[in-house]
Amino acid sequence: MILVGQYDSPYVRRVAVALLTLGIAYEHDTRSVFGEFDSMRKTNPLGRIPSLVLNDGEVLIDSAAILDHIDETVGPERALLPRAGRARRQALKRIALATGAIDKIGSYNYERLIRPPALRWQSWMDRCLTQALGAVAALETEPWAEAAPLDMGAITVGCMLDYMHLTAPDLLPGARYPVLDALWRRLSARPEFRQTASQTYNVPRGG
Repeated sequence: MILVGQYDSPYVRRVAVALLTLGIAYEHDTRSVFGEFDSMRKTNPLGRIPSLVLNDGEVLIDSAAILDHIDETVGPERALLPRAGRARRQALKRIALATGAIDKIGSYNYERLIRPPALRWQSWMDRCLTQALGAVAALETEPWAEAAPLDMGAITVGCMLDYMHLTAPDLLPGARYPVLDALWRRLSARPEFRQTASQTYNVPRGG
């Protein structure tokens, strides 16, 4: 199978970390959704990432759908999203907070990095930050047991934290979020996260 998208996207990265965690081999297609937009639309009509091209040629789009397929493939005993009960609800809550924060930080980054300074909408940027940091603060209060097995909630939060450290590091001083900082350091040391780490953020220029 082929994972389409670059690792500086936390949505691509969480799929990659899941595949590596479960020992599922894949090829990595590093086309840029902005630099190679027309080519990307041939894989996904939306021109978005990630996409996962299965061995029979079927293309899955959207990281949630891809991860659902991966869990279905490996079965409930190995699935990264708990099957039922409190553990599942907790993981889904963490995923919702983390993906919400990613989306709002992404909107904040687009406004400050792409839009011409004279056209930037400061009140929108402030609102996005309020929403994103509200999610981060809520995740700081979650219990993160050091010995807990890696699940999709922790993977998504780890990818969120790396994305924020990469694109807006001033928003994550360790002293403000010590619990999340400790979690980020533990996850960053794992081979699945090291193998998919991105040192630069490819700022989109239109598209």
